[in-house]
Amino acid sequence: MLADFRRWALNDDAGSRRQAAWGRRYRIWLALKGNPLAMLGLAIILACVVLAALAPVLAPYDPTVQELTDRLAKPSAAHLLGTDELGRDILSRLLYGGRVTLGMVIAVVVLVAPLGLAVGTVAGFFGGWVDTCLMRVTDVFLAFPRLILALAFVAALSPGVESTILAIALTAWPPYARIARAETLTIRHADFIEAAAMTGASPWRIVARHVAPLCVPSLIVRVTLDMSSIIITAASLGFLGMGAQPPSPEWGAMIATAKRFILDQYWVALAPCVAILMISLAFNFLGDGLRDVLDPKQS
Repeated sequence: MLADFRRWALNDDAGSRRQAAWGRRYRIWLALKGNPLAMLGLAIILACVVLAALAPVLAPYDPTVQELTDRLAKPSAAHLLGTDELGRDILSRLLYGGRVTLGMVIAVVVLVAPLGLAVGTVAGFFGGWVDTCLMRVTDVFLAFPRLILALAFVAALSPGVESTILAIALTAWPPYARIARAETLTIRHADFIEAAAMTGASPWRIVARHVAPLCVPSLIVRVTLDMSSIIITAASLGFLGMGAQPPSPEWGAMIATAKRFILDQYWVALAPCVAILMISLAFNFLGDGLRDVLDPKQS
């Protein structure tokens, strides 16, 4: 079965657009497989996603239940990663916290990637006053540090997961718009764009069907590389008390509550710190691999 698919996908004489599309995807996968660090990053990301999704099954305890008699217990057979200052199992909170943190990151990407793609392609394709207005708005958002602007948005709304997602999304889209605009400027006068216009396609159809798909590979690379900064921003907001509110487990909030015990009871802060480090490195490894595969400038 796999051998048949391989022959079909790698056939240079593709008989349909579907076969050509699957052939390109399979070649990308083969190139990505040749990068050990990218595959390591992908494996870590998939493992974290699976562990977070199966948290209700894998977590040995309820992450919000307090057991003051076991507070600040060292790692043991009963509590593999120890307990926090309220006797809550750190492993359980780490698994459930992964659902909160990764869920926020995925929600942010779902919001910012289409927004940045739309703003960038429209600005680059239409040019003129449209480009000027959209890029000046983009410059305004780029002028502020992301964390400071996100803090201002969360403070203006109210602390919580929804506010954190919205705040990070509002501050994270400008780089994607810049990349999409740059890609659009290089192809907007290409022959196939002129041919599509001559056949009667409207400018909006050309942007949606011909320009935007060509900007997606560069956007995917940028999103993957930017995931680590989004995770750190989300954890920073949680550390400052602006993210998920107690008793909800979240990696940044777990570090905030553990900072008082970091010298004597190091295990309380160690687990969420290692989790943030590992998932951030994994996205960087994967992003570097995708850049080598998808970015033609790297070849």
